[in-house]
Amino acid sequence: MRNVNLFASVVLCALCCPVATRAEDLLAWKSLPPLPDALGVAGPFVGVHGDALVVAGGANFPKPVWENDKVWHDKIYVLTQEAGEDVWHDAGRLSRAVAYGTSVSTPDGIVCIGGNDAEQVFDQVFIMSWDQQERSIQTTPLPSLPRPCAHGAATLIGNVVYVAGGQSGASLTSAMSNFWSLDLSLRGTPQAFVWQELPACPGPPRALNLTVHQHNGFNECVYVISGRNERVPEQFEFLRDVWEFNPSTRSWRQRSDVPRCVMAGTGIDVGQSHIFVLSGATEELFSQTDALRDSHPGFIKQSLAYHTITDTWIEAGPTPANQVTTQAVRWGDRIVLPTGEVRPRVRSAEVFEISTSQPQRSFGAVNYLVLFAYLLSMVGVGVYFSRYNNSTDDFFRGGKRIPWWAAGCSIFATMLSSLTFTGIPSKAFAQDWVYAVGNFTIPIVAIAAVYVAMPFFRRIDATSAYEYLEKRFSMPVRLFGSASFTLFHIFRMAVVMSLTGLALAVATPLTPSQSVLLMGVLSIIYCTLGGIEAVIWTDTIQTVVLFGGATLAIALLIAGTDGGVGGFLSTASEADKFTIANLHLSPTSAQIALWVIIVGAIGQNLSSYSADQAVVQRYMTTASESLAARAIWTNAVLTIPATLLFFGIGTALFAYYHSHPERLDPNITTDQVFPLFIAREMPTGLAGLIVAAVFAAAQSTVSTSMNSTATTLVTDFLRPLNFCHSEKRYLSVARGLTLFMGVLGTTLGLFFVDPSIKSLFDTFVIVIGLFMGVLGGLFILGGLTRRANATGAMVGAGVGALVMFCLWYFTPLNGYLYTACGMTSCFISGYIASCLTGASDKDLAGLTVYTIQPHT
Repeated sequence: MRNVNLFASVVLCALCCPVATRAEDLLAWKSLPPLPDALGVAGPFVGVHGDALVVAGGANFPKPVWENDKVWHDKIYVLTQEAGEDVWHDAGRLSRAVAYGTSVSTPDGIVCIGGNDAEQVFDQVFIMSWDQQERSIQTTPLPSLPRPCAHGAATLIGNVVYVAGGQSGASLTSAMSNFWSLDLSLRGTPQAFVWQELPACPGPPRALNLTVHQHNGFNECVYVISGRNERVPEQFEFLRDVWEFNPSTRSWRQRSDVPRCVMAGTGIDVGQSHIFVLSGATEELFSQTDALRDSHPGFIKQSLAYHTITDTWIEAGPTPANQVTTQAVRWGDRIVLPTGEVRPRVRSAEVFEISTSQPQRSFGAVNYLVLFAYLLSMVGVGVYFSRYNNSTDDFFRGGKRIPWWAAGCSIFATMLSSLTFTGIPSKAFAQDWVYAVGNFTIPIVAIAAVYVAMPFFRRIDATSAYEYLEKRFSMPVRLFGSASFTLFHIFRMAVVMSLTGLALAVATPLTPSQSVLLMGVLSIIYCTLGGIEAVIWTDTIQTVVLFGGATLAIALLIAGTDGGVGGFLSTASEADKFTIANLHLSPTSAQIALWVIIVGAIGQNLSSYSADQAVVQRYMTTASESLAARAIWTNAVLTIPATLLFFGIGTALFAYYHSHPERLDPNITTDQVFPLFIAREMPTGLAGLIVAAVFAAAQSTVSTSMNSTATTLVTDFLRPLNFCHSEKRYLSVARGLTLFMGVLGTTLGLFFVDPSIKSLFDTFVIVIGLFMGVLGGLFILGGLTRRANATGAMVGAGVGALVMFCLWYFTPLNGYLYTACGMTSCFISGYIASCLTGASDKDLAGLTVYTIQPHT
């Protein structure tokens, strides 16, 4: 093993020399107009409402600070942007002088919680809202806390406010292990609108802690960080522990300790999985405060960053000041840190705007050469096969001259590649291998495809899968199925291109929109020119690029992990990254249950192999039924190593960035983590090849969607109407529709670019479920029953569509179950309606499993 690791390390060093992100490059600080109170304040309520930054209350020591007692304040200051300038306003006063409470910003205002003055600790909670026209603050009371609380910290997830830590009395000996929540959505409803006492934080009692929310790869969670307590008078405990609360399971787990105590500090979520600690005091010099007085150097000026998925801390760069006992808030696109305490008894009026640095991306001439050589070769394939398209049969079915192994590669590329290079590795990086079980059901479903679905289509010589629905039910059912499929693939193109564009934006200087346009335009060219043959042969090339690039990537990732292969296995195992089954029964949990995976995957794959024109069309491109069966088995066999390879890449990414957390970019989404590695860690030339593979992954799906939707439109809508009077004219229309569908999908892709999407994989699963469940239900209803009729089929389609919408809009059901639910609801309602309306009068010979004729 040592020799393997040594060899891998040598190979890595020879191929690439990754440059770590320097900590000082992570943050950029800029001064804003200072607080109008020249002394500054500590412990104010801070928040944002109505595009205004609000700082209210707080406490300070008049100069000379060591000769005067602390003074509490009630003044409210508001910072607004006017004519491009930031301007402070005096916005009145609070009902009392108060400091050291906590606050969170909501769309309705700033929720202000607890606090104290010189005499008492408060349990009052109220909401401040900024009236832009009146230039004033209005306050409205909210339910009081279960106990008085000062020096605690709060955060907001959705509509729920969470408060952790704090002290209930004047002394730190009253520090608590409290954890409370208030659901703001219950405000003004008949339900009890009160604070809930949740399971207490398992660590020691604490005050002066940080409480921040962030996504951990599965859920949005609450993080309680550091703090201080005083269990015995004058014996302080300086805390470094970190605890994560999962609202969906109402459970806590301990995470890696912060490198140093950051009591009274400020933290904020950045991106999809980082928490930045912008300030915080350590225990150093704590006992010497009175002796040092004015010579105290101030709190350490160094920020920290925590990555929730890899559970790692890094230094995030120096800070111009360390302002504790205040709050960092997000004001539009910027993070603002106002006022606060910079050393004992000394406040600062400074206000800072903080942003994460955007590194310059340079893709390099060699990488561009490799990428564009690949992309132009795909266009060349389209030009080459354009000369073989003399009819729609050539354009849509390749004249049935496609080799079985090429058709199999094309099915594989169509079924998996839209997710393969970004969605699956990011899912495994953020979570585990649970979703891999779904791909392992494909060989099982292939049995049904080979012996049931494919023979139906071959024996009716279908160009469109939906010809079966007309023969089995009626023309309206056929048109419904074809229209549903077309809509699905229009959205599918948009989702695939937009999300892939977002992923590529971190690997190349191209913007997401530019990537979408490049993918769309090139796919349109070769697909419009070369038809299904060009699509299948480019899919075959893309399959080779897919596997080759992925194999190279996983080798580099493992070699770059501390400890090589051994380090990769141990790091991933300790983090439970190889988990393959969750044995609970919940259909809504983010940690998806094994039964949900199995049921959902079987539903998705049955629907795809029986009702998806993009797959069914490949059945018809080979010369015989037996060759079509080989194509299906080829896809099934390829699925297994592909699943192991791409889930392995995700796990290797986790191990690699656990070893090198400083190389993560807090600005990226989770779906961009593999492109980040490609861009920053791969050697010149190879990076261009891997980016080409990412393009290949998207283009194989996009080009398939273009050709298959054109096929259904011509075959299901135009031919029955005798729209054209010659085969040559139909071929011209087919090319025109391919072009049109490509332009439409690309245009929608530009509108769908959304960096807030947490997971490409989850989004794609939902899109599949919403459309393909009902289609799959129609084919199963027709193939497995004699009783079903056209009326029942339309009723089933309508009920299934309604069920799918309700599941998506009104329930928290995991999207992986959508397809199975759509199929089931369509089948059951369709069968019942058929029984109520009478048996079908259709000739069912060869159209059901009971009446299919043996192939001769």
